[in-house]
Amino acid sequence: MRRRALAGSLALLAAVSATVTGCTTAGGGEAPAAPPASSPGGAPDARTAPARTPDGTLVVTDFGADTVTFVDPGRRGAAADLGSVEVGTAPYGIAVGEDGTAWVATAEGVAAVDTRTRERTALIPHRTATGPVTTGEYRGGGMGIALSPDGRSLYVGVNVPGGDGTLEVVDTARREVTGTVPVGRRPFDVDVSRDGRQVYATGHDSFDVTVVDTGDWSTRRVEVAPYGTEGGLGSWLKPHYAAVRPSDGALLLPFEGERLAVVDPRGGRVRIEAMTADTHQHGVAIGADGTLYVVGTGPIDPAEDEGPSLTVRAPGGDERVIALDGPHEAVAVSSDGRTAYVSGGFTRDGHWNGLSVVDVGSGTVTRLPVGVRPLGVAVLGAPAAG
Repeated sequence: MRRRALAGSLALLAAVSATVTGCTTAGGGEAPAAPPASSPGGAPDARTAPARTPDGTLVVTDFGADTVTFVDPGRRGAAADLGSVEVGTAPYGIAVGEDGTAWVATAEGVAAVDTRTRERTALIPHRTATGPVTTGEYRGGGMGIALSPDGRSLYVGVNVPGGDGTLEVVDTARREVTGTVPVGRRPFDVDVSRDGRQVYATGHDSFDVTVVDTGDWSTRRVEVAPYGTEGGLGSWLKPHYAAVRPSDGALLLPFEGERLAVVDPRGGRVRIEAMTADTHQHGVAIGADGTLYVVGTGPIDPAEDEGPSLTVRAPGGDERVIALDGPHEAVAVSSDGRTAYVSGGFTRDGHWNGLSVVDVGSGTVTRLPVGVRPLGVAVLGAPAAG
């Protein structure tokens, strides 16, 4: 695959046009100001009446709407859709705490959803100025989101169109933003170290990971660009999502089904390992045993690259590539590791309204129509994946 040649062509394109056409668009931290945070949400959908949502239920963010949808993956067809809850404009990432609260990053702020009763209990506005509330791939507002190990703090990456992003820190008990930290551009993903001492914001448009120390809120930039940064905003060869490896805390960032960047977040060293799917890659999840699940969205160049897929990469590096039908974005894994749920939302054109349910052992894929451009996926009762 001629990735470097492609990057050079995109650099020329970016030089002659101000329009970003690829999968594209980082100071000290702000002192806590404690703005009022809660605004009550809407009532649950009429179809959702149970007192408690069972473990194993999926919650997906509807990037093409203003809702999250609850899904029973054991059902098929329309019966799988357990109803939706209004959360805020263009919801993106989702993180679920042990108390059953789902925290959802939206263009307006962070929504809190009680997954037992299926109702929004708060909408915490962003402190970062992101301009008008809009929708679509380049909209401002919350993107990646993650909880601290103790559940007391929530970290959300906020996109500022045309500029550097921020990491907003939310006190989950007080339900308010308590501080902001500068990070890279378009923070697609946010992850937390196992001990909670570091937060990692993946800057898609700045080719980097910002390492944030939760003790003093100092930051350090680590460039993650195995193909270089040629092409700038017009490049496709950027980081998207990361996973924290359980064995040693390394960050794993896949690129193009060809290269896996293994980042030592403490020392900043980046090492590259080979991958085999040969496709543009986005979402990742990791199991407790270190198995990595990587979403392939499809080819950059259909004449050379492979189509959409799910890569299942064992801790030792062996890979199985399971073909998918159509673009996908994010992946979550069942608590027993036997099933992967891959969202069909996709941040670019070509999305579809559903999930691919993948039997990891057999490679069998079942498409499940649900939601409106579903993007983020969480499994209730499953351990959080880094």
